Amino acid sequence: MSQANDKLIGPVPSSIVNSARSSVTPYEGRVAEYNVAVWLHLPGLATLPVSLMVRYRDGNQQREVAVDHGKVNSHNKVMLSGIARLPMKSKIEDMQVRLRSAVPAQTLIVEELFVQAVELLENANRQAMA
Repeated sequence: MSQANDKLIGPVPSSIVNSARSSVTPYEGRVAEYNVAVWLHLPGLATLPVSLMVRYRDGNQQREVAVDHGKVNSHNKVMLSGIARLPMKSKIEDMQVRLRSAVPAQTLIVEELFVQAVELLENANRQAMA
């Protein structure tokens, strides 16, 4: 999509960001994974393609990854979901879920936003069970 327009869906609380266990991969280095799902109402964007993005800061570097792509239905609604694999060298901070579209979304109604670590840290897992 050329001339892409980004719109903030919502920030991710640091407690969720910090709850993910990172793993080491041969090509990406350290990676943290999050399940991400959004249900959106986008008046005026019926039948247009959109993308679900996650933007974050890794040390001094701003990064982003694509999570899902879809088409807004005739009722101006779309559900996008997937696993955000976030490579990092330092630490994930200021994580945001964003919508990218070729046409600017004048109105963005977030019906639901869900973000959860795929694998919890050991101590976060113990706290969740307590």
